[in-house]
Amino acid sequence: VQLVESGGGLVQPGGSLRLSCVASGFTFSYYGMSWYRQAPGKERELVASIGSVGASTNYADSVKGRFTISRDNFKNMVFLQMNSLKPEDTAVYYCKFPAWGYWGQGTQVTVSS
Repeated sequence: VQLVESGGGLVQPGGSLRLSCVASGFTFSYYGMSWYRQAPGKERELVASIGSVGASTNYADSVKGRFTISRDNFKNMVFLQMNSLKPEDTAVYYCKFPAWGYWGQGTQVTVSS
């Protein structure tokens, strides 16, 4: 199993970023996927999750209305569209294949002016 994230970077408050995660090594369309984040000095937390066909999604209260998780089962990819970013969104963001417990390497998101 491999999960490779991309799309992180430095953005000003109020800006947007789109994170991508390419998955391989399992039948992607059979399983739900998740995005987590970990800020310095804090525990890793669940940001959003999506069901196998994308019909069901869940979000942390802190990102509801600002972040959108989606997936493309033809490309084996899961996305996290992040809008109205705040400094407190600064963290390393991880893609997770929760059924088997695999993590990506993470991508840094920094929100700062």
